[in-house]
Amino acid sequence: MKRSTLISTAGLLLAAYVAVPLALGANQYVMSMVVAALIIGGVAMSWALLGNLGGMVSFGHAAFFGVGAYASALATVKLGLPVFAAMLLGGAGAAIAAVIMLPVLRLRGPYFALAILAYAHIFRILATEWSSVTGGAGGINNIPTLPTVLGFDLANKTGAYLVVLTLVVACAFAYSRIRASHYGIALRAMHDSEDATRVVGVNSTLLKGAMLLVSAFMAGLFGAFNAHYINFLEPDYAFNSLWVTLPIVAAIFGGYRTILGPVLGAVVVYLVDQLIFKSLIPTGHQLVLGVLLVAMIVFSPNGLLPLLRKLFNAKEKAHA
Repeated sequence: MKRSTLISTAGLLLAAYVAVPLALGANQYVMSMVVAALIIGGVAMSWALLGNLGGMVSFGHAAFFGVGAYASALATVKLGLPVFAAMLLGGAGAAIAAVIMLPVLRLRGPYFALAILAYAHIFRILATEWSSVTGGAGGINNIPTLPTVLGFDLANKTGAYLVVLTLVVACAFAYSRIRASHYGIALRAMHDSEDATRVVGVNSTLLKGAMLLVSAFMAGLFGAFNAHYINFLEPDYAFNSLWVTLPIVAAIFGGYRTILGPVLGAVVVYLVDQLIFKSLIPTGHQLVLGVLLVAMIVFSPNGLLPLLRKLFNAKEKAHA
């Protein structure tokens, strides 16, 4: 990695961990919106990883989000596990759910997307009907909150922000390492011709399955965090279609072929919608998001982050 890239990355992390809490920490409402945006951004990143490396478009990431949320909540409520250990278990639970979906890897294109969507509905029905374990339609109340660590309460908005930001950074790092590995190179080569990569000895089915598991784990991790953040869970919320549509919009808007583009897209789209458009147009404010998304696709098909990089590089050349 170039020195300039390292410096800029360090600067962004410092700003994210220090400047944002200092600037917005006193405004609990805005901080809650930022936390929600990062949750959506994390799911968007997991969706983009599956599409960018695995070459698969999913309409069923709500299944992973919901399974992760329920697995973590039940692990703390019924088994008494510590919250952070339960969150990891939530991610693992989502990955196990993805194992059940592996047979649909034989499908391609819209057939795969619809099959994954069907699984999401199956898990929602299971969470509703298996009331002896999940609480049924009534859900689970009094889910343990994020703990206090070294005297710092992570359950408040600033603490929750630091936790979810750390999850985003960790997942982004894992994503970057996978993409830079020879497995990532093979996965990207599959986009041009999956049959050609099979000829040279690449097990495309195995690699695509691995990406599905990694993507599911990430989405489940953010679902688990959200369960402990809001302290309540019900099937219609945990498996809501919004956990699919908003991340997809955010990923495409920010640039789904980049690592941090989906996160940037989520922060911009969600905050602009909730803090500006919702107050100006209380009814139908999300229509404006559709207009913004169409405009981004038309004028910058690669998304917002590549556009900002292009403008920044052009500015640097102009001053050189």
